[in-house]
Amino acid sequence: MTLTELKYVVAVATERHFGRAAARCFVSQPSLSTSVKHLEEELGVKLFERAQGEVLLTQAGERIIAQARKVLEEAERVKTLARQAKDPLKGALRLGVIHTVAPYLLPELVGALSVLAPDMPLDIEENMTASLDQMLKTGAIDAAIVALPFEAGGIEAVSLYEEIFRVIVPAAHPWARRKRVAAEELHGQNLLLLNIGHCFRDQVLEACHEFARVPAAGRQGNSLETIRNMVASGLGVSVLPATALTRKYSNPLVKAIDFTPPTPSRRIVLAWRQGFPRQGVVDVIVRAVAMLKLPTSLAAGR
Repeated sequence: MTLTELKYVVAVATERHFGRAAARCFVSQPSLSTSVKHLEEELGVKLFERAQGEVLLTQAGERIIAQARKVLEEAERVKTLARQAKDPLKGALRLGVIHTVAPYLLPELVGALSVLAPDMPLDIEENMTASLDQMLKTGAIDAAIVALPFEAGGIEAVSLYEEIFRVIVPAAHPWARRKRVAAEELHGQNLLLLNIGHCFRDQVLEACHEFARVPAAGRQGNSLETIRNMVASGLGVSVLPATALTRKYSNPLVKAIDFTPPTPSRRIVLAWRQGFPRQGVVDVIVRAVAMLKLPTSLAAGR
């Protein structure tokens, strides 16, 4: 049994005529008829009932032709995958992104990639670092945008950008008119943090030791936008990354204030498995991020 023979019998089933099927496959009718007969003999069943001027599928033929169509579709998919392998920027990219980056980076990144790699749509998985780590290792995603520290065996990473942290307070807060706040001044403030499991929570706690205490019940959120809205309501203060504090996300009920030096920050990287065959993807994502006007963005480099 060959793919060519399957192609021929599918053509006959489609055209219901050997002559038209032969023309469809660009072969002579005798050659096509011989191939169909050979396949029927190999399978031990008749696929077609040959009548005057008409070809009908047998009951066995209907089931076999249906499966033959699937086989031919999968064979074509193999060719497609091979073509994509030759051009790493063709075909969907399964990209993981952590929650505290995705809403602020992806809208601009998708636009940039649509210019640099128009044939590479993004299949996006937004999740926590621990989950993306496992998905990356098991091959469920091709690459992931995460924050350092991120160390895993068999994983490579390239820096995309670094962004500072800023304090956010309600517009009526005593600090609202200040330009800078020292990290130690945060002690005693009503603390609003992301729930346990978010890497940004850990980064804030590491940068601001005054936050290293258990927040009161109801003082945690599942997203930075939830935290921002809690601050806007006057519930407390918090820390957000610079990409979440651009004009696009401004709120008149929230005031953003710089830290006094040294300013805490985080580095965002693109991670992928060693041996990932589409290395051109890494380069194009780095280029795309470099095109964006990110706050405190630094040049990318491996």
